[in-house]
Amino acid sequence: MATDKKITTKRLLIGLGGALIILIVVLAILGGGGNEEGIAVETSTVEVRTVTQTVTASGKVRPEVEVKISSDVSGEIVFLELEEGDRVEQGQLLVQIQPDFYAAQREQAEASLLQAQADAARAQAEMIRAEEDRDRKTMLAERGVIAQQELETAETQYDVAKASYESAQFRVRSQRASLNQAADQLRKTSIYAPMGGTVSQLNVEPGERVVGTSQMNGTEILRIAELQDMELEVDINENDIVNVAIGDSARIEVDAYPQEPFRGVVTQIANSARVSGAGTQEEVTNFPVKIKISGNYDGATTPVQTASAEQSIPAEDMSETSPRSYRTLRPGMSGTVDIFTETVPNTVVVPIQAVTVRDFNKVDLDGDDDEEGGEEREEPTPGFNPMDEDLRRVVFLMNEGEAAMVEVETGIADDTHISVTSGLSGGETVIVGPFRTLRTELGPGDAVRVDEEGPEGRGGPPRS
Repeated sequence: MATDKKITTKRLLIGLGGALIILIVVLAILGGGGNEEGIAVETSTVEVRTVTQTVTASGKVRPEVEVKISSDVSGEIVFLELEEGDRVEQGQLLVQIQPDFYAAQREQAEASLLQAQADAARAQAEMIRAEEDRDRKTMLAERGVIAQQELETAETQYDVAKASYESAQFRVRSQRASLNQAADQLRKTSIYAPMGGTVSQLNVEPGERVVGTSQMNGTEILRIAELQDMELEVDINENDIVNVAIGDSARIEVDAYPQEPFRGVVTQIANSARVSGAGTQEEVTNFPVKIKISGNYDGATTPVQTASAEQSIPAEDMSETSPRSYRTLRPGMSGTVDIFTETVPNTVVVPIQAVTVRDFNKVDLDGDDDEEGGEEREEPTPGFNPMDEDLRRVVFLMNEGEAAMVEVETGIADDTHISVTSGLSGGETVIVGPFRTLRTELGPGDAVRVDEEGPEGRGGPPRS
């Protein structure tokens, strides 16, 4: 038994020693190979092509024109033969409010007007009689038949009668205005469509009572919208709104049709901002922007354009075999828009991640990092302060196994690439990653190698 234990222990020690030797050899190979081959990086080729700057935002679909219908008078709804989604024409009767109360008011106003007219006629007759009496006594007073006091009394009675007649005329005008108002109130019990369109929202039912809008916020009965003319309203950040202009084209993706984008054009940009979280660290300033959507079908016979072809298809040709030939947008749907703000053709572009920033006061362009704030620069700039920063945009190119730093000036960018207006001509091999290496570690003259496990190392196309 003792002999077996010694053999087992010996074999265990031999196995552990062999594993340790193998580990040391592997670490040595890895360490030596890394030092000889340089920093592993990912690369791409500098291209010359068209780049388009976009601004992306999300919002809600809404009709371009939507009218809210409310009643000007209060009362019970006695007629409402509509359903949400119905098509209405301009001038069509939509809602009837119980008119009995307002009809009674009009009759009362008519009676009051007739009474006022009768009073005015009586006052006029009294004024004429008082005028004749005054004229007669004037002649008698001139002949000395009556005393002067009687003439003065006649003149006073005429003045009073004349004032009464004028007052009666004013009452007639007042009662006529009341009659017109009562007639207008009665007329408003019938609500007609101010425009043709689709009932996009219906809030009441027959028999319900509504509150008029003359003195307060009334009851919203329904909404009429032109659903074939839709728009997407989005909020764009204040940093991006300066790039957006009326007339910019756009690509709209509605969540309900993820694979069928719509075309659009910017039609309105708000002058006033919407501020959320004011006074807090989460304060955000956005500007509402409206984008007209092309290619919507509202259920009518209006020809519309499909997303896949520049052609019009009348509604009667829609069949069950092609239910997606028409795409119906409804108010409230969510969507995302890419607004194309600027396009530059035939420009040098690099992947966005290839452009980084370096402080030229802390970089030795000969290949050695200056850790002392630029004290080793051969020719310091006049007035140079080691504590100042001289930040510039640069890219790193592959140059015979070394990283060559090139200062660049950039222009517009899209989602993946940024244009380079100076510093590159196209065709160069630019270093695009890893991010941490590009951000802080890589310097001019550093030995680099293409990462064999990156996009190129796996046999795939260069990152672009």
